[in-house]
Amino acid sequence: MERQTIGVVGLGLMGASLCKALAAAGHRVLGVDTDPHVQGYAQLTKVIEGELTEEEIGKCDFLFLAVYPGAAVEALREMAPHIKKEAIVCDLCGVKRAVCGPCFAIAEEYGFTFIGGHPMAGRQFSGIKYAQENLYEGATMILVPREQEDLFVLSRLRDLLKDAGFGAVTLTTAEKHDEMIAFTSQLAHVVSNAYIKSPTAREHKSFSAGSYRDLTRVAKLNEGMWTELFLDNGDNLVGELECLIRDLEEYRDAIRDGDEEELKRLLREGRERKEEIDEEWRG
Repeated sequence: MERQTIGVVGLGLMGASLCKALAAAGHRVLGVDTDPHVQGYAQLTKVIEGELTEEEIGKCDFLFLAVYPGAAVEALREMAPHIKKEAIVCDLCGVKRAVCGPCFAIAEEYGFTFIGGHPMAGRQFSGIKYAQENLYEGATMILVPREQEDLFVLSRLRDLLKDAGFGAVTLTTAEKHDEMIAFTSQLAHVVSNAYIKSPTAREHKSFSAGSYRDLTRVAKLNEGMWTELFLDNGDNLVGELECLIRDLEEYRDAIRDGDEEELKRLLREGRERKEEIDEEWRG
């Protein structure tokens, strides 16, 4: 893709990694962060070419909002009068209903294009110092366009995402995204964070291996960001938690009651479900 001017709002792990990837692909990348220390670090280490000022906003071909959902909406509202009509704006937030609704309305009011986005990539660490040029290499980007979005516009964004390293793009609705992400991401973070609170966790040294590491990897989360994401998607996440709690109660009851046949049934059911899902994916 020919050289574009890219603006990125928010220079944490996700935003700074995107800056690095797009700069490496030859694009002009500007960024802004509310933390002056992060802003200075980004410019000093050449993560960005310069600051995304009010004047520079109007020169951007693409703008990415790599901040919390509420902040993304507010940032777009503030920038909207300065965004050129040919520009495409995309967010990187982990929920879509709370972002896409208001952002679609702002974009329509000012005449530019907004497309919701959620990169399926990340690390258990946050902050610009953990940013990686290859963070998005081979990852999937979930996009939530308006109904009947111009295919040429989507193609432009796809091409830029390819420059950042993304291997695939999936189109969906905000409602479907939030339903799916409650299970595939948010529930896993809640379970991991709750699991590590067992008093036994302090004594596990020399008694743990891969299972422990896998289950606790995302317990070390950014509580400010995940609180907002969980609450923005509370209806879907509560539904998944209630389902999990019901299932766990069945396992607990079978073990407490010494019910060997019921426990075997539950374990077999889980194994078979995993095998069915794996087979579907391979197919």
